[in-house]
Amino acid sequence: MDAYVGIDLGSTTTKAVFLDEHDRLMGFGITNSRSDYDVACQIAREEAEINSRFSILRRELKTHIPGEGHDLAVAWLYQKYRLAQHTRQLTALAATCRKAVDLLPVAEHRAPTHLLLEQILSEMEVEAVGLFKPGADARSDFFRDIAASTFLHLSEKKAGDDSKMLDRLIGTFDKSILQVESKSYANAFGEYIQFAADAVQRMPEFQVHQAAIQTAVKNTVAVVFKIINTIGTGYGRQRLPFPKEQIRSEILCHGLGAHFMFPNTRTVLDIGGQDTKAIQIDATGIVTNFQMNDRCAAGCGRYLGYIADEMNIGLHELGPLAMKSKKQVKINSTCTVFAGAELRERLALGEAREDMLAGLHRAIILRAMSLLARSGGVVSEFTFTGGVAKNQAATDALRKLIEENYGEMKINISPDSIFTGAIGAALFAKRDRKGDLIGVDLKALQKPVPSKVEGPVAKVQERA
Repeated sequence: MDAYVGIDLGSTTTKAVFLDEHDRLMGFGITNSRSDYDVACQIAREEAEINSRFSILRRELKTHIPGEGHDLAVAWLYQKYRLAQHTRQLTALAATCRKAVDLLPVAEHRAPTHLLLEQILSEMEVEAVGLFKPGADARSDFFRDIAASTFLHLSEKKAGDDSKMLDRLIGTFDKSILQVESKSYANAFGEYIQFAADAVQRMPEFQVHQAAIQTAVKNTVAVVFKIINTIGTGYGRQRLPFPKEQIRSEILCHGLGAHFMFPNTRTVLDIGGQDTKAIQIDATGIVTNFQMNDRCAAGCGRYLGYIADEMNIGLHELGPLAMKSKKQVKINSTCTVFAGAELRERLALGEAREDMLAGLHRAIILRAMSLLARSGGVVSEFTFTGGVAKNQAATDALRKLIEENYGEMKINISPDSIFTGAIGAALFAKRDRKGDLIGVDLKALQKPVPSKVEGPVAKVQERA
């Protein structure tokens, strides 16, 4: 099967997309970005291939299982597949942690640490079964996040008041997870999907469809993807293992990707891990103007990650916590360097975490609004892309400020917004191969900031 691949190597996550000959999205892949960008690129691409195979599996089952039964069958197959993958990663984590404990410098620390470690690993394996069921709340897309959350909770429980033991356990995990998350497990697709099929066909509601499930799985495993072309983009695009001619600007890719997802889009805002981009595009998805923060990562994903670390909570918890705010605290600094000090000071003064986070999200969006104003304002339709678009506190702040400054407007936020850049890259891969790629000079497009502006643009700049 022919496929065109787009890779978006961001500073926090790496995304991949498979596109077919008819511009249909087949599958998405995402993984944590890491110092070894080649590995991140490989794993994201492999995850996109796995996702594409599940799209094929869904089509196969749809022809054999009537009604909505095929959707439920695919949902169970996917979750059982992920359980098999997660279990394999837990096994690798356990082996790596045991080796790390064996290397503890103080010999008498090893036995008690091993004892608690085994208890923790055993409970993690039992808990994993409940995490992978259709409809279960997904803690994260990443093994690291799921494992870290459970390991930390159980370590605190097992160590009790022994802070030194807790430090040893957490240190063991931190040393081990880097090795585990950098391993590829995509080559075991046949093994994992067969495990899933065997488990699902034993369920009472699917026993009558055993033959259909086995046939669909066999046909899916047999599919061979022929990668026609690959284009890379993103913050770390220069480190992608591609020739120079297979690299595209993330501004161009986000513009084209947003146009593909929402054809009437004219203004795009992307808040990624290291930068924020305000992009204007025409009716064909070609960039006509843009502005981006080029000084620091303030107000981007890295900044939010830093805030989460300061508050000792997960990055995915920031938005939901901010949504509980009863009042909005004005945040004076969105500079990462000074943010920690300001947060600690405000906490000491009795400010609630949720109120500070609500103010912080508003401050981040105000910075983005300034970029939008400098790029030419907001023209309907407006599309919000990037990982921060999954944060409801950020999207709510954006909707409110857009309405305040530009009036009512259609705002597009896709559940797949984080893949927008990779989608654009995949589209460029297909256009490049077909010879209909239109070149764009970004430097020529970036118009100078006017010395004086009026109307809603001026209003946004003043407030930012």
